[in-house]
Amino acid sequence: MNLSIKIKNVEPLENFILSVTFTNDIEKIYDVKNLFEKLPQMFKPIQDNPSLFKNVCVDSGGIGISRNENIDISEYELWENGILK
Repeated sequence: MNLSIKIKNVEPLENFILSVTFTNDIEKIYDVKNLFEKLPQMFKPIQDNPSLFKNVCVDSGGIGISRNENIDISEYELWENGILK
């Protein structure tokens, strides 16, 4: 990954899907449900409370996205495992 690629925008969609736009204007779709099994402790609050899923923002500097200080996803994860839109 080119380390200069950061996140420009994130939009929550239905069914725990994110639409992520990077600073190079490439858009990817990321399915957060994959993290429910990989990191159950971190993502259980989202699974239990879908309205929390919609409360997502880009971290300062575009280095990731977060919902609060305990639930975040790095730009690397979103870039590497997202699917081109």
